Amino acid sequence: MTLKLYAHPFSSYCQKVLVALYENGTPFEWRALSPDNRQLAEEFAALWPIKRFPLLIDEGRTVIESTVIIEYLGLHYPGPVPLVPEDRRAAIEVRTMDRFFDNYLSTPQQKIVFDALRPEAERDARGVADARAMLDTAYGWLDRTMADRTWAAGEHFSLADCAAAPSLFYADWTHRIDAAFPHVIAYRKRLLARPSFARAVDEARPYRPFFPLGAPDRD
Repeated sequence: MTLKLYAHPFSSYCQKVLVALYENGTPFEWRALSPDNRQLAEEFAALWPIKRFPLLIDEGRTVIESTVIIEYLGLHYPGPVPLVPEDRRAAIEVRTMDRFFDNYLSTPQQKIVFDALRPEAERDARGVADARAMLDTAYGWLDRTMADRTWAAGEHFSLADCAAAPSLFYADWTHRIDAAFPHVIAYRKRLLARPSFARAVDEARPYRPFFPLGAPDRD
C-alpha cells in the first residue's frame, strides 16, 4: 500500500477524491482526520502546514488539492474509468465543468455554512445573500447546460462529475434547488445513484448531526 489519503468523510472536497478512488477501485490507506486524534492531526500539519484536506501521500510525495489529486491518480494509477479524457478538446470541457462546480457551487455553499458557524455578531448577511444569489445563478446556468447531457461534460462520467456530486449534494441542503431547475434535480439524482458517490455518502452519514444548518431528513 503506497497511497495514503488524509481526509474527512463529511468533507465535500474529500468526497470528490473518494469518488475518483472508488470509481477505479484504487486501493489506499484511509488517514481519517478527527479532532480526537491529535497525533494524526499533528502528522497532517507537518506534511501540509496549510492544513486543508484532502491530502494524498504517494511514497513520500505530497499531492494537494482535490482536482490535482484526481489528475495525479489518472496519471500514475489509471483504472477502468478514465476521468480526464486523452483528447485535449474533450479534456478542456471536463476541466471547465470541474472549475464551475468548485468555484460557483462549492464556494458560495461553503460561504453560507461557514457563516453559520460564526458568532452572530460576526456574521456577514450581505455575503450570505450574495452567495445565495450566486447559487441561484449557477443552478440556472447548469439547468440549461444539463438539458441534453447525462453527465457534466457529456455522456461519460468524469472528473467534473466527481466535483459535481458533493457540490450539488451539499448545495441543495444549503440553498434548495428550485423545481424550476428540473435538469439539475435529475442530474443530482443520477449522481446519488452512482455507486461510487453512494458509498461516499453512506460513509459520511454518522456526521450529519454536525451540519451547521441542520441536515435535512432525506438523501
